[in-house]
Amino acid sequence: MNSIRTVKEIIEPLYVMEGAGVLLRRSIAPQASNHFDPFLLFDHFAFNDPAEGPIRGFPMHPHRGIETVSYILKGSVNHRDSLGNAGYIGPGDVQWMTAGGGILHEEMPHRGPDGIIDGFQLWVNLPASQKMSRPRYQEVSAETIPVFEMTGCQVRVIAGIVGNIRGPVTKIAASPLFLDVRLEIGANFSLPVPEKHTVLAYMYEGTGILGDTEVPSVKMAVFSDGRQIEVRSGDSSVRFMLMAGVPFREPIVPYGPFVMNTRAEIEQALADLRNGTFIQE
Repeated sequence: MNSIRTVKEIIEPLYVMEGAGVLLRRSIAPQASNHFDPFLLFDHFAFNDPAEGPIRGFPMHPHRGIETVSYILKGSVNHRDSLGNAGYIGPGDVQWMTAGGGILHEEMPHRGPDGIIDGFQLWVNLPASQKMSRPRYQEVSAETIPVFEMTGCQVRVIAGIVGNIRGPVTKIAASPLFLDVRLEIGANFSLPVPEKHTVLAYMYEGTGILGDTEVPSVKMAVFSDGRQIEVRSGDSSVRFMLMAGVPFREPIVPYGPFVMNTRAEIEQALADLRNGTFIQE
């Protein structure tokens, strides 16, 4: 019989400023304790107040040793990098970037027609064996993300498998599940997951019941171990991001945009930046 995962912690996101003055809600951040292995960071960015002025975005900056995932709900983000890549992410689009051994990139958000930009960024760790791998992008347009549907439930499957539907993002070391789930009033969502995988859910619309715990928006829920996730809505519809992945159980040393396994590797990344050898051809 499947054991149902319960909620062991509810995280209240903190407001932080990043980039060139971007206000974010941050639920988790890289820490040496690595409680949410393989997940390192989860940010919810939303620019809903015109009084905030121009959006300054995230000018060219480095990453090493991680994967960054951008998922846009409203508005858009233009990006470019040190390898000559450039692109545009619009509503419903996803960019899964493997920084690997090193990349410099820029992300510049733009408001949609309603004056709003809304979306998420997730950082996923890489195991030691892939920290210095070749950078790559997986860009997924909204229309190519498959949807799993059942009564009162709609799931956009970005990575992983729901039912017989597989998400388009593949070949990720953490074997992640990354879903955008919408439940109508009184609907239920049940999903088997590997027992030891880390599972997080970010409720961003409405209030859901996760296991036997009521979780309002905007909150991050951390699940206990188990083999089954069960979520239901109450008297309102709900929408949440669901993330699951295999923990690597390796020590990490985070430093700004780098997450490596040792202090010496962090010092090497900083030396590479100073010496102009950060980008590996």
